[in-house]
Amino acid sequence: MEKRVIKKYPNRRLYDTTTSCYITLADVKQLVLDGIDIAIQDAKTNEDLTRSVLLQIILEEEAGGMPMFSYDVLTQIIRFYGHAMQGLMGNYLEKNMQLFAEMQSRLQDQTKSTLGADNPMFSNANLWGEFMKFQGPAIQNMMGNYLESSTNMFVEMQQQLQERAKHLFTGFGMPGGPKSAPAGDDALHPTAPPPAMPDEPAVAAAKPAARKRTVKKALE
Repeated sequence: MEKRVIKKYPNRRLYDTTTSCYITLADVKQLVLDGIDIAIQDAKTNEDLTRSVLLQIILEEEAGGMPMFSYDVLTQIIRFYGHAMQGLMGNYLEKNMQLFAEMQSRLQDQTKSTLGADNPMFSNANLWGEFMKFQGPAIQNMMGNYLESSTNMFVEMQQQLQERAKHLFTGFGMPGGPKSAPAGDDALHPTAPPPAMPDEPAVAAAKPAARKRTVKKALE
């Protein structure tokens, strides 16, 4: 399915090419809430500006009275920029967001099965919207706690991987690691004294005998 293209002009105005009219940032937010895939492009260079506009919407939401991300979550996310595991962290958060959306969808389906699919609340979009608005603070609080715990779990997993890597690379002569013993029989007994020469005892025994003959000749 093709994305809905929105052009952004130098005067910061947004132009919806589908409806052929100018829209506001709140309208872009509503398109996202309605599940419509959008692509925001620069009107002159066609540069993709979707992420920057979406981040702007998130900043405005966070500046409101019900922020989703706590201080700990934001600082931990910042620390992962430029880190070797930055890409893994992004995929991890993305999968968790998808899982949370599936949980929310299942909650709606279970509510329908409990109250009945013919309940007026489900046939009337406004009633369901009012119900979700009433549950909004609880859902946002639950989502914030879920993301915070997931991020903390990811940090702990990273620390465990680092500890395992230290133990794994200690036997490969890595800087700072213990040196491996040299190969061969000498490595088994590094402090053993050198073996004695085989002819040393015979020489030592011959010296006293020579002295005895010298003394005997002197007496004669």
